Amino acid sequence: MLWCSSCIHVEAAHDSLKPGDSLNVTDKLCSARNKYCIWFMRQERDLAYLEIYSEDSGVVWTANSNQPYVNTSALNLSFDHSGVLKIESQFEKPMILYSPPPHSTNNNNNNTLATILDSGNFVVQQLNPDGSTKSVLWQSFDHPTSCLLPGMKLGVNHKTGHNWSLVSWTALYLPRRGPFSLEWEPKEGELNIRLRGQVIWKSGKLRNNRFQYIPKESQLMDKYSIVSNENEDYFTFTTLSEAPRQLLWIMYETGQLTGVGGKDLARADKCYGYNTDGGCQKWEIPTCRQPGDVFESRTGYPQIPDNDRSYETNKSHGIGDCRAMCWSNCSCVGFGSYYNDGTGCIFFSGKSLEGVPLVIGVDKFYYMLVKKQPQHRGMKKWIWIILSIATAALLIICPYILCLVINQRKRVLKDKRRKIKESGMQDLTASEGFIAIKDLEDDLNKGYDFKVFNYTSVMEITNKFSSENKLGQGGFGPVYKGILPSGKEVAVKRLSKTSSQGIVEFKNELKLICELQHMNLVQLIGCCIHEQERILIYEYMSNKSLDFFLFDSTRSKLLNWQKRFNIIEGICQGLLYLHKYSRLKIIHRDLKASNILLDENMNPKISDFGMARMFMPQESTVNTNRIVGTYGYMSPEYVMEGVFSTKSDIYSFGVLLLEIVSGRRNNSFYDAEHPLNLVGHAWELWNGGVCLQLVDPSLNGMFDPDEAERCIHVGLLCVEHYAKDRPNMADIISMLTNKSAAITLPKRPAFYFEKQMYEVEAISKSVESNTDFTKEISTSN
Repeated sequence: MLWCSSCIHVEAAHDSLKPGDSLNVTDKLCSARNKYCIWFMRQERDLAYLEIYSEDSGVVWTANSNQPYVNTSALNLSFDHSGVLKIESQFEKPMILYSPPPHSTNNNNNNTLATILDSGNFVVQQLNPDGSTKSVLWQSFDHPTSCLLPGMKLGVNHKTGHNWSLVSWTALYLPRRGPFSLEWEPKEGELNIRLRGQVIWKSGKLRNNRFQYIPKESQLMDKYSIVSNENEDYFTFTTLSEAPRQLLWIMYETGQLTGVGGKDLARADKCYGYNTDGGCQKWEIPTCRQPGDVFESRTGYPQIPDNDRSYETNKSHGIGDCRAMCWSNCSCVGFGSYYNDGTGCIFFSGKSLEGVPLVIGVDKFYYMLVKKQPQHRGMKKWIWIILSIATAALLIICPYILCLVINQRKRVLKDKRRKIKESGMQDLTASEGFIAIKDLEDDLNKGYDFKVFNYTSVMEITNKFSSENKLGQGGFGPVYKGILPSGKEVAVKRLSKTSSQGIVEFKNELKLICELQHMNLVQLIGCCIHEQERILIYEYMSNKSLDFFLFDSTRSKLLNWQKRFNIIEGICQGLLYLHKYSRLKIIHRDLKASNILLDENMNPKISDFGMARMFMPQESTVNTNRIVGTYGYMSPEYVMEGVFSTKSDIYSFGVLLLEIVSGRRNNSFYDAEHPLNLVGHAWELWNGGVCLQLVDPSLNGMFDPDEAERCIHVGLLCVEHYAKDRPNMADIISMLTNKSAAITLPKRPAFYFEKQMYEVEAISKSVESNTDFTKEISTSN
């Protein structure tokens, strides 16, 4: 009732929301001339998306592509009196679209509106007394999805590090971010289309308002602009047409890019790696494919045996991913979508699907059309001559071959046994471990996007664990880079053979990690068990780990304040999920900078759940006789009494938060004037009223003072001595992101002592894990 009373719908203006207004699932907000409207669109399975659409162009922008809402009966877009624009639901996590910066001097939001414009741009703007626009605080044009409207940008803002790029939908009716992206490359002055990061198409140079590889007739109604200065590099376009038709660019789930009027700009779906037609780029193609091989589409369903079909049930894969995986798999002759919503893959193998009978239906599938090699005159004659010569030679050398077979039989058998042993075909058979592994495959291959790899395939994807593929050495084994047959890059962790962890415990721990699905948690793709080997396959994080940047005097300059604050927010969201929203309460127990991995966009993901523990709903604390973790990050009650809870993770987060702000390690901090650890130094500066002196000097003063002070304040609250005094993750997020949130004053922190008292201890070393699980997927160690 309290929630409902705070979300009472207020009738909004025709095209705007005033502070205090909201838009529910039955309403829509339309621009002044009704060109564009914003509303909640409900799709199958009752998923709701906040979308901008027009009658001529359809959906042009989606606010929550990766976060659809299910409980649509209690869903609304609210613009509250504090100026926060957000999607909120009574039962699900809210999504903040815009929140005024904490240091904003304008506390009067009465002159602020959220307006849908006739350009298709949804803006939060400040108005002058005469009603004209004073400034735009936020706009949907800064967050493109799959459509580029006239006036939108593609490129990069150098001041904020923000990138503008189009990303395809996963499927035709599924707005989730897909595999294709359209980007502006300022150095080359070209448009690029990427498939999972690989450039597959380029527009060519822009000359006389025409791109080299875009059809001329598709550009007649467009006028292009390129801006390049110290603040930003971007491309944009305007259209010379006012006709009521599609006046935008669309990036489709197949890789096709269309422009004004629906005309083709780029057919990246026809780029195979061997051709350069229309801007296609060359890359290494499988040896079984040849120039001229293409995929053609048919409607229906091929009638082939079940054993000639295989499936990829990962719903994050769209038809573009299926095409890339089939192309790289020599046994694949066709593919289609597995699910009705266009996600997942069905792969067809065997002979060609050309002419195969079809089951009548509306489904579309793609088959490999192999280019037929031309027959040359006299070819048959030469074939007979060659066969005759080969037959005669064979009759002559047969006795010699027979002799070789007899003499080398023992050596062949010996080599065969060695190869069988290497490939793992005899590992754990006729043992109790064999049954556990079969159970593991049955359990984890059903219901999870997870695969149990055999040892041979792991050897192949890592080039037999070659030193060239080695990424780094963690406390529990080396990490190698691998490439799956699909082309996806992975990190392969080879755990120590001396581990005492059994198959049952290993299985339980894997099942725990598979239950954790969140954008700020690293994804475990699969595992391999072979004799004494325990191997884990993770998603590959191109930017390594947080400590790789944070504690390096040169690389730390790449972490501006906005990126650091985004990383802090991402870690908060991951911990909130572990502590509150996962099916079981999870305590990580080893949160530190080296266990925070960074993707290509510097988004953080928490890794290393080897020391994680599950809590039952009725449990709040647990005692243990074996202390695991990293000194300097462990809470006092855990180090001294073996008691851990969610507040143990809060303590570790507090230390990590102070490290991110200062750019210095807690365990190796030293200041000649203040011989304290980092926590103690932060406390001294706080008490002296000069806490901003803690901020990393490499930022050169370019940071938000209010945000930095809040981070230090919250960090000191997190490292308080008594667990009950520390805030929970929900409160931490509120304090960090809401300027009006009340924050109590911190007390003297735990472990506040001079550095020489503990310098003699090997504090930077991690305590041996009880499970001997993964330590860190990074190359910094």
